[in-house]
Amino acid sequence: MEKIEKGNKWALLPFVVFVLLFIGTGILANDFTAMPLNVAVGVSCILAFLMNRQEKMTKKIEIFTKGAGDANVMLMVVIFVLAGAFSNVAKEMGAVESTVNLGLTYLPQNFLLVGLFIIGCFISLSMGTSMGTVVALAPIGVGIADATGISMALAMATIVGGAMFGDNLSVISDTTIAAVRTQGTDMKDKFRVNFRIVLPAAIVTAIILGFMTIGKGHALKGNYDYSIVSVIPYVLVLIAALIGIDVLKVLIGGILVSGLIGFINGKFTFISFIKAVSEGMMGMEDIAIIAILISGLVALIQHNGGIQYLLYSISKRIRSKKGAEFGIASLVSVTDISTANNTIAILMTGPLAKKIADEYEVDHRKSASLLDIFASVWQGFVPYSPQLLAAASVAGISTIEMMQYSYYPILMGICATVSIIIGYPKLKK
Repeated sequence: MEKIEKGNKWALLPFVVFVLLFIGTGILANDFTAMPLNVAVGVSCILAFLMNRQEKMTKKIEIFTKGAGDANVMLMVVIFVLAGAFSNVAKEMGAVESTVNLGLTYLPQNFLLVGLFIIGCFISLSMGTSMGTVVALAPIGVGIADATGISMALAMATIVGGAMFGDNLSVISDTTIAAVRTQGTDMKDKFRVNFRIVLPAAIVTAIILGFMTIGKGHALKGNYDYSIVSVIPYVLVLIAALIGIDVLKVLIGGILVSGLIGFINGKFTFISFIKAVSEGMMGMEDIAIIAILISGLVALIQHNGGIQYLLYSISKRIRSKKGAEFGIASLVSVTDISTANNTIAILMTGPLAKKIADEYEVDHRKSASLLDIFASVWQGFVPYSPQLLAAASVAGISTIEMMQYSYYPILMGICATVSIIIGYPKLKK
């Protein structure tokens, strides 16, 4: 193993300022969404430019723009934008409503929460967004809790758990896209490895929910109309991505199929279809800009020796491949707990995780899975995460009440930890 240079710890100051801005503002305002992430990243970028006065500003700008405009970063931004367009077009066409109603129509009366968890898993897997899943299902969870006497906190935590399942696995999720691009692996390969790690967590969660709610059946009232045709785009996109079709082709195809179905069922005119595409793209504008800024910031920090210092500090404690995997998991966990944004956590720690993976021969499919899993674990558990806050606000309860029922995020973390310890899954090169 090569000797690793120590680097410069002061180069990490912009990262520290970013975290302090986010957490400090959240504490002072009693609202962890008060500090816009793009502002926090922008301030950190300015600080990075002001550091290392021996370097000319023109050189710093060149380093920043090369990092921000890296081919992988630009491809990631394009995928973000197309994923946003597909998600919104499918939603406006009626895919989300039909998927929810299809599940509600066939929910077993004695296993309403198990069914709700499974619906959440499928919707988030299809939409690629945990927040969208929570918003779609939270009112239904409130209705089930009121009608059956099931704990409201349990119902909301169940929905968040299902939402995090897809956020972690979906081929159009921004977290998956970020993990795959930063680790240099394929979407389908990462999905297969990731799915094998978290599937036991999903199964055990469903069993626990079944036992906890047995005997609390209740017939759902209302007419839940659905269209099987409207669900087709989600199924096609999922299948196409898993068999290895290029993700850009998959997303463009998904947009066109969703649009065609929308024209047929009368949901779209040409103008409304174009508007849905535009709104979906604009919805991903913020995360795309943040990804570009963070990539430029990381390039400056790396040039100044900050990434090298982190690698040196972590490597001192790593003695094996398993140690490297735990190092990657710890790194993204700390970052997500600090920022309460799993995509940002992956974008910030991804480059360093890849260096650790390369140094200790960790398969990039595994490193991408660990990044995404451990970011999602904390995102579905910490009381100030947007997912828990959104669910709690709909139900009128505290996020602290929900934490004790966060079975899936906790089990997902346990399964990932066990996978590191036993070296699962065994991967062929």
